[in-house]
Amino acid sequence: MEISFKNNRLRDVCQQEVKARKELGDICARKLRARLSELEAASNVTELVAGSPHTLTRDRLGQFAVSLAGGVRLVFEPANNPIPRLNETSVDWSKVTIVSIEYIGDYHD
Repeated sequence: MEISFKNNRLRDVCQQEVKARKELGDICARKLRARLSELEAASNVTELVAGSPHTLTRDRLGQFAVSLAGGVRLVFEPANNPIPRLNETSVDWSKVTIVSIEYIGDYHD
C-alpha cells in the first residue's frame, strides 16, 4: 500500500526513528515501525491483522486505526481518488490501496 502523511511532523515521526523515540517512547516507536511495515506490505486495508485494526466512528468517521502501545493509535484515512465507498458514509476498505497518516496518539483523551 502507498502511504502519505497529513503533515511534515507526522512524516518525520514515521520516517525518523530518533524523532519517533523522542515523541512516542521506545516501545511505541518500535510498534509504529512494525505497523508502517505492515501497511506497506498489505495490498489493501482489510489485509491488516496486527494492532487490533478497526474503523472509527463519530468525529473520526471514515478513518481507520491500529494500536501501537497503551492507548496510542496510528490513525489513517483513505487517500485513493476517488475514495472507494460502500455507500455515502461507509468506506470500502477492501479497495483502499493508498492511505494518509492523520494522527498518532490517544484519541480518547
